Amino acid sequence: MPHLIPQDPRFTNESERVVWTNLRDSLRQQDTLIANFRLTDARKDHEADLVVVMPDIGVIVVEVKGSGVRVEDGQWSIKRGGQRKRIDPVDQVRSTRYAIRQYVESDRRWADSSRSRVRIAHAVVTPFVGLGLDFDLPDCPRWMIHDRDDMASLAERLADIPLGFDTHLRVPSQEDCDTVVDILTARGTDAITTVVDEADEREARADRLTQEQGMILDVTRLLRRVEIRGGAGSGKTVLALTQASQLSAGRTGELPRPAERVALLCYSIGLATYFKREVATWPRRRQPAFVGTFEELGNRWGVASGTRDDPDYWEETLPRLMADQAAGLPPGERYDSFVVDEAQDFAESWWQPLIGALTDESEGGLYIYSDENQRLFNRFGRPPVPLVPLVLDHNLRNTKQIAEVFRPLAPLRMRLEGGDGPDVVFVPATSEDALGVADDQVDLLLGEGWNPGHVALLTTGRRHPVQVERQEELGQRGYWDTFWDNDDVFYGHVLGAKGMERRAVVLCINESGTMGRFRERLYVGLSRATDRLVVVGDLDVIGAAAEHVARALGSAGTLSP
Repeated sequence: MPHLIPQDPRFTNESERVVWTNLRDSLRQQDTLIANFRLTDARKDHEADLVVVMPDIGVIVVEVKGSGVRVEDGQWSIKRGGQRKRIDPVDQVRSTRYAIRQYVESDRRWADSSRSRVRIAHAVVTPFVGLGLDFDLPDCPRWMIHDRDDMASLAERLADIPLGFDTHLRVPSQEDCDTVVDILTARGTDAITTVVDEADEREARADRLTQEQGMILDVTRLLRRVEIRGGAGSGKTVLALTQASQLSAGRTGELPRPAERVALLCYSIGLATYFKREVATWPRRRQPAFVGTFEELGNRWGVASGTRDDPDYWEETLPRLMADQAAGLPPGERYDSFVVDEAQDFAESWWQPLIGALTDESEGGLYIYSDENQRLFNRFGRPPVPLVPLVLDHNLRNTKQIAEVFRPLAPLRMRLEGGDGPDVVFVPATSEDALGVADDQVDLLLGEGWNPGHVALLTTGRRHPVQVERQEELGQRGYWDTFWDNDDVFYGHVLGAKGMERRAVVLCINESGTMGRFRERLYVGLSRATDRLVVVGDLDVIGAAAEHVARALGSAGTLSP
């Protein structure tokens, strides 16, 4: 794949997207594809639909025209608003080509190097219009235009500039092309871009993609029992929040739906704390009637919590007592729908109290979000009702470099849409030494420019001493409040981190890998970083559970302990 600038451009029409997609999939790795390039000089504003920078070939400025374009008697026209309007795409793209040449050659990075002129050409592409092999205009020979029938070989045709074209100009080297791209994209200037700036941009892009993926919720308008499955970084948690908000607010318009009494549930305290913080910022009409853990729902119904070391209580006694309470709930305290995130953490016995608390046990809403490969606890069970499965197969939240490492552990083949970021770093250390080495890596991340509130150190084995201290001092809920403390690094364990993320994570493999569900813990830990991931541990330990992951980490950048 060529270098794409930007990674995910927005287009005003489908013709431009079709051509961009074609070139994205067919250009060489050393080429660069720039979309929607705008340039203003003293004369006018210029816009190139695409600029293709090809080492050893040239720079090609591309103008794309859609299905409404026509050429009659040597005159171009396009249909707009039922009328045909004269246009001149050749003059337009040629003018932009010369403006780009002037802009590049006037930049000090080009002038200071005493570089001679390189070949810059222009082309017109009509992906939905056939112009025929005999098409030829005085200012636009056939090799300069590429129609519907040329799309299968578009990249090759752009590269096939006749030898006689601008013979006094040389073809650009790789270094020439790198400089051209730097000049056109304002890279390599004196502007200072920090790691946080880049992370802000990736986060904004991920938020937009997640909102677009929210269209899947439109599919659920007429469905009442749905399971949405997706791997880490697919946006499940954001969609769960969005669904709870939409159900609570109701819907007007084409498919009206009354406002519902909704409960938004999860298993972990950390994720529940995040839910509560988010929901508190919403308008009252969009807030679910209940937000919290399964345990907290039982507490609301008057069922006391048990001790953490009594598994029978959590698997049998608590759900039985909650089911009894649910059966006696008055209509005003029942729920029209439950939205459950990280549903793979729920035991089979936990579903009956929820169904029993629905206003309509047969038709009440049950929307669950799950990733079976993140099942960290020895609980196995599914709702005793049929669910319509929907799949999220895009990773949106992690950089491609991070997602590539944990992708072999995901439940399905995922498309990586999270954008480019820094390489993953692996730091070799024994299980016994891993904590100390991980502490050093946190200091290095802070030295890179990451804010303390962007950094987390997560362990897979025993807890970090700072985590132990904070939990003892603040209690579980107070400890989780520190996750959003922008003044300090967060120290946690992968068991409590599902659904949570930080921009920069040091994952500390401080165990032998022989404890149960290590593969799942590894998957969760690797996927908690959105932008910067440092893994500290023993490759043999990792490889015993996930050979592909160990291989990826082994070829990643490495630092000495």
